[in-house]
Amino acid sequence: MKPLPADQLSLWLDEGQTSPASREVDADVQLRDAGGAVSSAVTLAAAQLAESRTAVPEAALLGSMPVFRHPRTEREIRLGKALVGYECKRVRRRSIGMVVSDEGLSVRAPSWVSWADIEVALRAKERWICAKLLDQRERARKRVSAQIDWRAGCQFPYLGETVTVVLDPTVSGARFQPASLDAAPCRHTLRLGLPHQAEPDQIRDAVQAWMQRQARELFAQRVQHFAVQLGVHVTRIALSSARTRWGSASADGSIRLHWRLMHFSHSVIDYVVAHELAHLREMNHSPRFWDVVRSVMPEFDAARDQLRRVVIPD
Repeated sequence: MKPLPADQLSLWLDEGQTSPASREVDADVQLRDAGGAVSSAVTLAAAQLAESRTAVPEAALLGSMPVFRHPRTEREIRLGKALVGYECKRVRRRSIGMVVSDEGLSVRAPSWVSWADIEVALRAKERWICAKLLDQRERARKRVSAQIDWRAGCQFPYLGETVTVVLDPTVSGARFQPASLDAAPCRHTLRLGLPHQAEPDQIRDAVQAWMQRQARELFAQRVQHFAVQLGVHVTRIALSSARTRWGSASADGSIRLHWRLMHFSHSVIDYVVAHELAHLREMNHSPRFWDVVRSVMPEFDAARDQLRRVVIPD
């Protein structure tokens, strides 16, 4: 069944749900309380399960129902107005755990728990599950739309602006030409010293190598700028290609910054630099840490929010 677009999927979920930017989220459902009795959440979910099964015939809804299936689906369940296929692994634990990743819903349950108990636990968390599945689907859609078709004339984001790739065998290496009002069309270009028949991998590697060179230069400037303001000593600056972090800081004064930050505006880069340098004074995310960040970048919220929502072009 073809997935519905994200804007249509939102109609199936409750209003007001939030969608944090984490790629994988999890939750637990305790089966019993401290006294050994069945928890109230599970009891309520059981009642809702019985009511939902009698309210609307299942077959009447399947034709228009959004579907989320894990690639290793073992069971399917209707949660709200979505059909969810989930993976289930039996493990040694006392609660039913749930993880929503880009693959879908995975359940971890004790070996002694029945399928009926698992369904009841899933219904107790159905709003949370549906919101996270929708968030993952939207992220997947954005990843597809952000893919770059590496060829002559393709475009990529650089410092918050769009740059067009031009293949020019007469150029040595790569040469960036800022947009000029005197030139037509008015656009930023990156001229690569590659043949017109260059393969996509060659074009991608040349662009990314150029961006990494620019990153080293710009990051060094911004680190020096904020290090002076914060009164910290940086021993080393290195580029990172980590999948889950924009930057990191170590107690020895070394800083790692993701080179793909060069896709974003200067304010976003400055936020990450200030964030990591602030860790050289506060190795935590306490209120004191955020006060340090705010001391050099009072309006950092917009930049932080942008990083939480962004999908990296590739």
